[in-house]
Amino acid sequence: MAARRLRIEGHVQGVGYRDWMMREARRLGLSGWVRNRKDGSVEALLAGDEPSVLTLLTACRAGPPLARVTSIVEDFAEPPEEPGFLKLPSA
Repeated sequence: MAARRLRIEGHVQGVGYRDWMMREARRLGLSGWVRNRKDGSVEALLAGDEPSVLTLLTACRAGPPLARVTSIVEDFAEPPEEPGFLKLPSA
């Protein structure tokens, strides 16, 4: 199982980015979570088979139609302990 922690920067809050990511992650069978950060970025943990994680990572560079992603910081991570993909409260 592959797992990545992402910090997505740009115009990514208030444009449906978290809901879009939840739909895409669930469609790909990924586990993890997504949340807004107080600094205006979006943070996410993606876990699942490597091809699906890479598919969503590539899609995150564009995001939903109103988003404008300027950068993504990606780190390897431990997978979540529980299955499913959640929207967490802001951090």
